[in-house]
Amino acid sequence: QVQLVESGGGLVQAGGSLRLSCAASGSIFALNVMGWYRQAPGKQRERVATITTSGGITNYLDSVKGRFTISRDSAKSTLYLQMNSLKPEDTAVYYCKASRWYDGMDFWGKGTLVTVSS
Repeated sequence: QVQLVESGGGLVQAGGSLRLSCAASGSIFALNVMGWYRQAPGKQRERVATITTSGGITNYLDSVKGRFTISRDSAKSTLYLQMNSLKPEDTAVYYCKASRWYDGMDFWGKGTLVTVSS
């Protein structure tokens, strides 16, 4: 099993920055992809950014390209999402997700709320 705990959310003005963290524990050696997802009120959850654990290949939602950066510190077993130039439409609960390579099982954190005021 894998446990994921997000932190770093909060209230920020438009144009500001936040850094989200996701601390992973458990059988993290079996993970091949980790990522950040978000869900705004009344909307479906969407993928924001992903990174492979081997090679560090990243992928971003078009609307966050150039503003958000996903990274991973393997020594600390922590995933990050640096969010700059935040917009009110970035307001959502942000979730950390990790996928296990040998069976495709997904693990989710409980989320952290990001609110961007205009």
